[in-house]
Amino acid sequence: MADELGLSIEKLVYGGDGLGHAEGNTVFAPFVLPGEVVRAEVKTRKRKTVWAKVVEVQEASKSRVNAACPHFGICGGCHYQHIEFAEQTRLKVGILRETLSRLGGISFAGEIAVHTASGYGYRNRAQWAVRSGMPRALGYFLPESSVIMPVDACPVLSPRLAETFGLLQEMARSGKLPAGILEIEAFADSADDKIALNVAFDVYPKPAAELAEYFRAALPRIASLLLLDQKKERFELTGPGFLMHEAGGFRFRVSHLSFFQVNRFLIEELLRTVTKGAKGELALDLYAGVGFFTMPLAKAFQKVISVDANLAATRDLYANAELAGVEVTTFNEHTEDYLKRPQVRPDLVVLDPPRAGLGATAAAKLMELGAPEIVYLSCDPSTLARDLAILTGSAKKPADIAVHGPYYEIMAMDLFDLFPQTFHIETLVRLRKVV
Repeated sequence: MADELGLSIEKLVYGGDGLGHAEGNTVFAPFVLPGEVVRAEVKTRKRKTVWAKVVEVQEASKSRVNAACPHFGICGGCHYQHIEFAEQTRLKVGILRETLSRLGGISFAGEIAVHTASGYGYRNRAQWAVRSGMPRALGYFLPESSVIMPVDACPVLSPRLAETFGLLQEMARSGKLPAGILEIEAFADSADDKIALNVAFDVYPKPAAELAEYFRAALPRIASLLLLDQKKERFELTGPGFLMHEAGGFRFRVSHLSFFQVNRFLIEELLRTVTKGAKGELALDLYAGVGFFTMPLAKAFQKVISVDANLAATRDLYANAELAGVEVTTFNEHTEDYLKRPQVRPDLVVLDPPRAGLGATAAAKLMELGAPEIVYLSCDPSTLARDLAILTGSAKKPADIAVHGPYYEIMAMDLFDLFPQTFHIETLVRLRKVV
């Protein structure tokens, strides 16, 4: 096969690439659109599969636009800035349907409701790696690489994070950033006013108190600062150790090492949609985190059980329950372990797992609970397809897992575009037990 090839893009697939065929091979190429004709250079090949780099767009789609970021196509953080914003979500709906069907045999004929907001300025949390060479600079890792590419701007950041990044980058390039820093993570509150900063050092170059004083003087918006000395496995905290977020009439304490939704524009809508119509005697919130869904559930149910393995998040959940004036039964353990024990039957199960999803064993155990309704929020359609195949009984051979509970049917599906300009898809699936 030639090192260069002409390629007609047939569709986009999950992961950001476009798919086409050439000379009997399946070819994947990034930063393209369906219907485009491109000239591509072969990067790697494995049997009949080729990964290529676009050299020239010979026939462009009408939906192609100029990227807002000068680093687009290089840094790897964004995948879709070349696509008109409204077209991004339309394509994501198609990718979601195709992924669920191909990997899980899931065919949902109903409408997939789309929730979207601004395509830029949405991220309230970001991580920046520090380039060790000279001049020093902050940046992002190149795709599938340990190489850091310094950047001058990142338009998906909230205004406060963008300001923070700019100050830190100026410090780095002027030689004023303390030595030994490996990574910096910043998190803004719901008002986009105050920030929490995590700074990871290989080893502290100075006493932690001096480092904290320096960062606070340079970044006056810091509310809480966590310093890490990796060699000594030592943490130093100055400030309260958390930021406050407000959503749906609730106040949430979010610590340095706790997870919270990163799209500041869609937090309220996500909370309302997940908990819409929720009421009953017992609700089970799996992968509960700081209690983002637990708090509103506790107002609608007589009893709520939350489960999460992150100790920092569990401590936040206790504090948030006190702030909300509700009682919650909390288990600080992995969902898989919790579900292995005999349980009472909940009226509703809400789950928001990481990208790895629920998993075949946990999905089978969840079915045994026999909850009338399950609300599943997924950040990866591939693992969602696997889990839904078990929950709905569409799996031809459900991973050799014995299923003893009732099957479920999909009642509604929502796509939340929590990460515009990227291939990532957040899917909310509402399931009802088949009687």
